[in-house]
Amino acid sequence: MKWTRKTTEKIAEVLQQIDIPVSANTVSRLLYQMDFSLRVNRKQIATNSSPYRDQQFQHISALRARFQRQGLPIISVDSKKRELIGNFKNAGVKWDRSPLRVNDHDFRSDASGVGISYGIYDTPNNRGTVCVGVSHDTPAFAAHSIVTWWKREGSRRHDHAPKLLVLADSGGSNGCRSWAWKTELQAQLCNPFGITATVAHYPTGASKWNPIEHRLFSEISKHWAAEPLVSYDKMLGFIRNTSTKTGLVVTAYLDRKEYPTGLKPNRQLISSLDLKPGKILPQWNYTIAPNL
Repeated sequence: MKWTRKTTEKIAEVLQQIDIPVSANTVSRLLYQMDFSLRVNRKQIATNSSPYRDQQFQHISALRARFQRQGLPIISVDSKKRELIGNFKNAGVKWDRSPLRVNDHDFRSDASGVGISYGIYDTPNNRGTVCVGVSHDTPAFAAHSIVTWWKREGSRRHDHAPKLLVLADSGGSNGCRSWAWKTELQAQLCNPFGITATVAHYPTGASKWNPIEHRLFSEISKHWAAEPLVSYDKMLGFIRNTSTKTGLVVTAYLDRKEYPTGLKPNRQLISSLDLKPGKILPQWNYTIAPNL
């Protein structure tokens, strides 16, 4: 049960009606003595959990071990929530002599733009890359962000490796049911660079276990806490200056390309996919090879 100042007053009133004179402060003190305290809801009850959840986690663990043993790149990918660019409130607190004054409403019309962060976390090397888009979070944007990472950093760091393991959530722009995500990977990454991409999706409701969430995005959120993202330069600066005691290094790039929504691949494009479903839980695991 959640107790507030108002409810302790009501309890005191009820007790006074039965000739027990007591104040709200006394009620509060007695509640604390009985191990009651102000509580918030905790999201700990798993709903709609797949019966194959544990099996997928074990499979992902085995894949990571195999790719790491072979010295092949492993990346964890995801998109962060859209940020309004302008003088808007940003969640969190920071040390300062006075609070920053920001807009009292988050109206899109008052923003100079939006910043959509798509992250690529290189798990073996503890390196993060974030592409900040200015239009929409689409499969084409997700695939282009991975290509940007590969062209600017990944290919050199991993000596132009022919294989890549991609860990992703099961929904969003890189969702397991999205044909556009698969065709964009084929067209933008696998074919031009000769890369065979093995993709493993975390089960629905298990996104917090995706390494990028607690290794990269959480650190970025802490770094820019309570700081209005008044410009793209400021947003990129906060991302690039994010670091941890364990040696995290982050780079960031601005992607000004427009990515229209609602585009779906036709049957001919889907049939041209060089996609091999995984032997284990193929709805979450598959490999896309270069279609040359």
